[in-house]
Amino acid sequence: MESLEGTLERITYYNEDTLFMVARLRSDDEQLHAIIGNLPRLSVGERLVLQGEWTVHRDYGRQFKVYRYETQAPHNEKGIRNFLASGLIKGVGPATAEKIVEHFGLEALDIIAGEPERLCEIPGIGEKKAAVIAESLQERQQIIKVMTFLQSYGVSVGYAARIYRRYGDDTVAIVSENPYRLASEVFGIGFKTADKIALEMGLAPNSPHRLRAAILFQLMQAQEQGHVFLPLEELCQQVAAALVSKTETVTTEMVKEEIEYLAEHRRLVLEQLEEITAVYLTALYQAECYVAARLLELADSRSLLQAVEPAALAADGLTLAPAQQQAVQQAVEAGLLVITGGPGTGKTTTIRALITLFHRNGLEVMLAAPTGRAAKRMTEATGLEAKTIHRLLEYAQTEGEGPGFAFQRHEERPLQAHAVIIDEASMVDLPLFYYLLKAIPEGCKLILVGDMDQLPSVGPGNVLRDLITSAVIPVVRLRQIFRQAEDSMIVTNAHRVNEGQLPLLNGSSDFFFIQEADPDIILQQILQLCSVRLPRYKNRDPIDDIQVLSPMRRHRLGVEQLNIQLQATLNPPAPHKPELKLGHTTFRLGDKVMQIRNNYQKEVFNGDVGRITYINTDDGEMMVMYPDVGGAREVFYEQAELEELVLAYATSVHKSQGSEYPIVVLPVVTQHYILLQKNLLYTAITRAKELVVLIGTKKALGIAVRNNKVATRYSGLATRLMNYR
Repeated sequence: MESLEGTLERITYYNEDTLFMVARLRSDDEQLHAIIGNLPRLSVGERLVLQGEWTVHRDYGRQFKVYRYETQAPHNEKGIRNFLASGLIKGVGPATAEKIVEHFGLEALDIIAGEPERLCEIPGIGEKKAAVIAESLQERQQIIKVMTFLQSYGVSVGYAARIYRRYGDDTVAIVSENPYRLASEVFGIGFKTADKIALEMGLAPNSPHRLRAAILFQLMQAQEQGHVFLPLEELCQQVAAALVSKTETVTTEMVKEEIEYLAEHRRLVLEQLEEITAVYLTALYQAECYVAARLLELADSRSLLQAVEPAALAADGLTLAPAQQQAVQQAVEAGLLVITGGPGTGKTTTIRALITLFHRNGLEVMLAAPTGRAAKRMTEATGLEAKTIHRLLEYAQTEGEGPGFAFQRHEERPLQAHAVIIDEASMVDLPLFYYLLKAIPEGCKLILVGDMDQLPSVGPGNVLRDLITSAVIPVVRLRQIFRQAEDSMIVTNAHRVNEGQLPLLNGSSDFFFIQEADPDIILQQILQLCSVRLPRYKNRDPIDDIQVLSPMRRHRLGVEQLNIQLQATLNPPAPHKPELKLGHTTFRLGDKVMQIRNNYQKEVFNGDVGRITYINTDDGEMMVMYPDVGGAREVFYEQAELEELVLAYATSVHKSQGSEYPIVVLPVVTQHYILLQKNLLYTAITRAKELVVLIGTKKALGIAVRNNKVATRYSGLATRLMNYR
């Protein structure tokens, strides 16, 4: 790499999100040079030592592309004056900077840092202002120190800024002590980046600390893929493969030794489950054991109620099929009941009948669902308020020492209810289900309603399917498709797909298939469908009412590319639409966006979709409007929080769970082969309320329908339920 030294003369362009800078640097021979690169917010007048390479841009000519940088104190009065007047030092403008340099000369920065009280020698600067100036300079120097420290270990400027936002002035101490904390505590930084820093710091490739960090990280990664545990042999192989080194060998035996060490120190739990040695993170193991034991307690509890006669239900407009009557009858006695069925089988009617039963017996009923959209639908269908499970359990800031956030409903402060009904139960993961069960009081009935054939929860576990397959929990299966649903080809085809049959593709007004193999043509047709044809056909809003789903994230017809194209078509740039850039994503006023991390403080969760209603380009702030049970709700985002959002004109089928859209458009092409599965196609179709449009090939449809292999999720709940029984 080449070097370039000089004083920052002018900043031509700077992006606060990407940290990309275009600037002019004056070298010691008084020549001006164009420099580009990802750099923290520097200031005019700062002296820089840059490493990088010279490039030639076809429009802008010769430029120095910066890979690393160091700052030095300005070495002349002009540089010091420019630095102080840059706006980065609070309390100092051009006039004050001139006075400081005129009074202290080349010693100005040293005096501010070491003897700030001497600033009071200058007319117009009192003790308070002197303290503000000194503190601001110290903060500035600390940021540069941290950035320089992280860069020395190969951390890019973008990641360095993210790490500093997380740890502040403690960054150097925390990263030096344990760089592997970055992998679990800083969003976007994985094990590879943390491991690279650790190795750069001199950690041996086969160090026990490295192996233990890799083991824990692999299990946390497994959680994100839905696993509650990993088999011992599989975990050992994964960790050994991840730690391949040119100088040292990491064997599966070495990994196994460190797994045993972590188990001895209660970081992990090893347990024999049938023929598998399961390796759990301790918290998930404890959650699974508690859930199994508590479910059996609920299943064994009995509380006889007065049954509601069919005639009485009919008077309330509820006519029940035999399976629905069975559900109501079992709810009379059972403390725990699972109701499962596909679309059109009367799950909502059954919920309404159960509410009638409980109310006539004087029971207090609470309704909840995993997402805001699902809770809103539940409220509309029943006429009773339904909440998200997080709100039901009152997730809020705790009081006392070390303030944090936690569920306020638990064993010591349970829910004030005689019956709790949870809809869309297939979306509930093991950790959330654990907290829900802790809040169910003694004698309270728990009713879980959901479709076990949909994709499982985004988080770890496969709770609804495990409960049903264990065969030790009372289950009622709704199979009859009701007359009003029989007229819907969406419902008919969803059941056909679930039974392994090709959907019927002709002669329907609510289910269309467009035959096309070329991905570029499919993309253009999707844009035309969403912007013109479907809004005109159904008199629907192209952004709010049409949802494009895709099995994959990266592909010509994957979520990321579809979002870029749909944004340009449905919400193009305009003078009245402010924008914010974050990496390769442009957020624009009016955009449809999705939250991709659970943010308990804001009460927005992974998969929630809203619209951008306000953008402040000066401060990098946004407001997003989310639909909610009690009406729309605006949520504020600071610049550092924008990484929790992505565009949502298109989204993955997994992320669509719990949501229902008037219109769904789904590309089905052989290029998505790896993810063409029956339950994925089934889930996508069942997200639509009024209209489904599939666009692709019959070959790809056939692959999906025939692929009934459900991706393996390692969960011990079903086995544990059977063993405990």
